Amino acid sequence: MAIGIYFAPTTMTQQQYFECIKRLKKAGAGHPPGRVYHACFGTGDRIQVFDVWTSQAAFEKFGKTLMPILQDIGTDSGEPVVMNMHNVITRPAARPRTAAKRAPAKRATARRASKKTAKKR
Repeated sequence: MAIGIYFAPTTMTQQQYFECIKRLKKAGAGHPPGRVYHACFGTGDRIQVFDVWTSQAAFEKFGKTLMPILQDIGTDSGEPVVMNMHNVITRPAARPRTAAKRAPAKRATARRASKKTAKKR
């Protein structure tokens, strides 16, 4: 079951947040397996984070990389609030073009090929 995780550190500046993101990317954890959604919000030194993960196990595996980085940059993440997710609504993916819309391009290619064949004769 998917879970939502809300972090409300007592203090986390935007600078610390972006440093954390930079280090996660460098560690190969910029887009960790199992994380569905990530949001950062807040102002000043009260940056907060909300994530959606496919499972507790996926989040715990990521935590092995995240926690040392947070400690190194001087941020105490505090105890996250973990909740079971009931629904996640996202924007629908763009629809692929249908074959009917691509047909003119195929016909044009076929006409060019037939003209080349006619020139060779």
